[in-house]
Amino acid sequence: MIRKLKPTDIELILTIWLNASIKAHGFVSPEFWKSQVPSMRDIYIPASETYVYEKSGEIVGFYSLYEDMLAAIFVAPEHQCKGIGKELIAHVKPQRNTLTLSVYKANHASYQFYLKQGFITISEQLDEHTGHSECMMKWDRY
Repeated sequence: MIRKLKPTDIELILTIWLNASIKAHGFVSPEFWKSQVPSMRDIYIPASETYVYEKSGEIVGFYSLYEDMLAAIFVAPEHQCKGIGKELIAHVKPQRNTLTLSVYKANHASYQFYLKQGFITISEQLDEHTGHSECMMKWDRY
């Protein structure tokens, strides 16, 4: 089931975000991700429209929209490769005509996932926080 985020869900999605970020971004220090938790909790999640994926009463993934940007989409590492990410993307697409996102170029699995979901690369830039290259991707309904 995919539903809107409740205030009581925030700590759970922060744990998913942190664990999945560390797993997917081995090229960035885990300390960097840990340092970002307060900003995620206090700034980014509250500013976004967030939905959680609940399976058997447990939150196992989520996505956050900020305007037309898919600002976050994460699945708990132990639940990855089970179609949850595809279901989250299928849930978000009807809500917008256009979606953008950024993904680290070195995060090959996520980059390939987004390509399979119909996103295309529109630009590439250096992330000022990590020094790693990231791709800006876009999906259009039409």
